[in-house]
Amino acid sequence: MGCCQSKETKRDWKPLEDRSCTDIPWLLLFMLFCLGMLCICGFAIATGAAARLLSGYDSYGNTCGQKNTKIEGVELSGQDMREKKYVFFLEPCNFDLINRKIKSIALCVSQCPSTQLQTYYDIKQFALSNGSELCTYDITTARYTSHSERFTKCPKLPVPASKSVPIFHRCIPVEIACYAEFIQAFVTFVSDNSVLHRVTAGVMASKEIIMGLCLLALVLSLAMMVVIRYISKVVVWILTILVIVCSLGGTGVLWWLYADHRKALNNNSTTVFGKEVAADNVKALLIYAIGATVFTIVLLLVMFFMRKRVSLTIALFHVAGKVFIHLPLLVLQPFWTFLCLMLFWVYWISVLLFLGTAGTPLKNNSTNLVEYKLEGPFQYMVWYHAVGLIWISEFILAFQQMTIAGAVVTYYFTRNKSQMTSIPILKAMGRTLRYHLGTLAKGSFIITLVKIPRLILMYIHNQLKGKENACARCMLKCCICCLWCLEKCLAFLNQNAYTATAINSTNFCTSARDAFVILVENALRVAAINTIGDFVLFLGKILIVSCTAFAGVLALNYQREYTVWVLPLLIVCLFAFLVAHCFLSVFENVVDVLFLCFAVDTKYNDGSPGHEYYMDKALMEFIENSKKGLYKSGGTGDGKELEPMKHRGTLA
Repeated sequence: MGCCQSKETKRDWKPLEDRSCTDIPWLLLFMLFCLGMLCICGFAIATGAAARLLSGYDSYGNTCGQKNTKIEGVELSGQDMREKKYVFFLEPCNFDLINRKIKSIALCVSQCPSTQLQTYYDIKQFALSNGSELCTYDITTARYTSHSERFTKCPKLPVPASKSVPIFHRCIPVEIACYAEFIQAFVTFVSDNSVLHRVTAGVMASKEIIMGLCLLALVLSLAMMVVIRYISKVVVWILTILVIVCSLGGTGVLWWLYADHRKALNNNSTTVFGKEVAADNVKALLIYAIGATVFTIVLLLVMFFMRKRVSLTIALFHVAGKVFIHLPLLVLQPFWTFLCLMLFWVYWISVLLFLGTAGTPLKNNSTNLVEYKLEGPFQYMVWYHAVGLIWISEFILAFQQMTIAGAVVTYYFTRNKSQMTSIPILKAMGRTLRYHLGTLAKGSFIITLVKIPRLILMYIHNQLKGKENACARCMLKCCICCLWCLEKCLAFLNQNAYTATAINSTNFCTSARDAFVILVENALRVAAINTIGDFVLFLGKILIVSCTAFAGVLALNYQREYTVWVLPLLIVCLFAFLVAHCFLSVFENVVDVLFLCFAVDTKYNDGSPGHEYYMDKALMEFIENSKKGLYKSGGTGDGKELEPMKHRGTLA
């Protein structure tokens, strides 16, 4: 990544002009933090934790496959295990679900039993034939059948057949029945094993159909991103008409019921008690009818004054569809982001497992076995590592947002689209890597600061479930909800700040301030885009899931032997929704970036010579229609629609 001298904060918007490094101190801080993450990994490897995790270790502190040093106070430690490379558990099926480990004595052996051993004599013969001793080290092979402690220091009978796991060198039972207790702890809805078998068999037998339907969901999501610009106008206006009809119809029904009940009350056709009830109903209906009328009038007025903002939403959707045609590599952004997140999460989980086997070997006086625990300041490395999970994950997501913003900004502010570079996405990535990683580090750190307290409160709430009083539970939920809302607001502001940085190459705080000013000046437009636009995209997700589920029903219907469809359809629908969400979220990001570019364009340009608009033809038509509406009203119409378009400065 390159670096350059930081420049003075710029006040004017200068799209696609000179670039400068932004938030360099935050980049240095982020690099130091990542260096700390690497140091934690190095500490785990240097102290032998990685070797213990990969090679395995027994319950006496001996690492399998190597020569060990003596641990003070542990009699069976310090043994030469170079010929014993596999970890064998005396009770491999005894799972401790709470502590997430196998509750059993572990030994280092030279070979895993490939066949089931029924008696202690079989265990003895197995040891004599290949030298793999399956009882604890203080019992000689000759005494396997007669030792008084063989029931606790030898494997539980029968010993299931097992084989070693690649890389991790653990002897894992081959028979699936060993995990029945483990499976039942998670699959709580299964009361009959035959149900589980039928569901599992249905999934395995229909795996080709599931893969085909997942591919269909992917194709539908890609098609939706192109087609939505053609159907958005129809969907938006159908939704608007339905809201108006339902509001007017509901209000009319309430007034009709009020008139009908009042007429029945005036006819004196009920008893004295009935008249009191009828009178109460009439009053209630009158209140409801008046409230519905006020709501309908307000709704109609809001929709009337926001009608042009609805047109803006439709125009932005239309332009967003064009963006994906000119920038097809945008559709690959979810793949790259998902790949980066998966690689980081694999690394993070690996280091976390390393830390679980790191530390000082300590003897547990209750079990006389060895456990590894971090002591002193080293125990806080796990918390540091946890913060790294959130911050770096948010940084990767922010990198995607900045890349999308950079590519769309280049598209918008390039007047001649034929002169664009052939790979604007890669150019945007390069600019982000060279100039704006510090801005991403700062923005993602702000989200991390809000996310960590919320996760801590959620953890406390789960730990105290059923123990705290109603008031404490309500307060915890309110705090969690407030932090969630704050996180969403900051995430939205961050995204627009990244767009401002992509346009003007300013630091995070300046970009956030400039973006906030633009959003406030166009508050009604923002409301229209974030309500109508989000709803249209939600309908797109539902359409993709529905089409995929319908195709799944038809496909499974021709395979009548698959009696249980529930799990295959659930898997397909879940995957379809996740894929649709990933792709349409990119579409939503593009719309948000286009809106901020449009707002900047209309603020500093008015279409006059020397101040021509950068916008697309569809947005230009929206501007012309807005001006025509203003002229037809004699200059006294919806002036607020054009107010943010007044020329307030110049784009340098």
